[in-house]
Amino acid sequence: MPAFLNPAEAEFWVGAGLLIFLAIVIFVAKAPRAVAAALDGQAAKIQSDLDEAARIREEAQRLLQELQAERDAAQRQAEDMLAAAQEQVRLFEADAKAKLEESLARRQKLTEQRIQIAEAQAAADVKAAAAELAAQMAERVLTQRLTGAKSDPLIDKAIGQLAGKLQ
Repeated sequence: MPAFLNPAEAEFWVGAGLLIFLAIVIFVAKAPRAVAAALDGQAAKIQSDLDEAARIREEAQRLLQELQAERDAAQRQAEDMLAAAQEQVRLFEADAKAKLEESLARRQKLTEQRIQIAEAQAAADVKAAAAELAAQMAERVLTQRLTGAKSDPLIDKAIGQLAGKLQ
């Protein structure tokens, strides 16, 4: 066995120390690169996430502005529709009021005509009843006079006057 492989010899320990030193140098040289590469990867990922977040935020802002514009347009449209509906209600109300007044005037006129017809009918009925009553009374009076006397002095007097009026 050679001397540099024997742990009892100093050359072994010098070789082991050299190997450990070289391992440390290689590790130290590669480890910061690996750590730096890992950190750079993380930084790139974080930057990518930040860029994506900024893009999403800008898109959200744009969508928010569009939605606000649409909401404002919808609000204006709703206000216009409400104003138009209120105007239409006013027109319908005025039209209904005019039709109601016209209907009431027509009904009042019809009622007045019915009242006039009823008054005329009542007056005619009263006249007819009065004429019938007068005829019945005249018949009774004449019947009583004729039964009491053969000639009626009033009729005789009227006949005498009739002769004078005819001349």
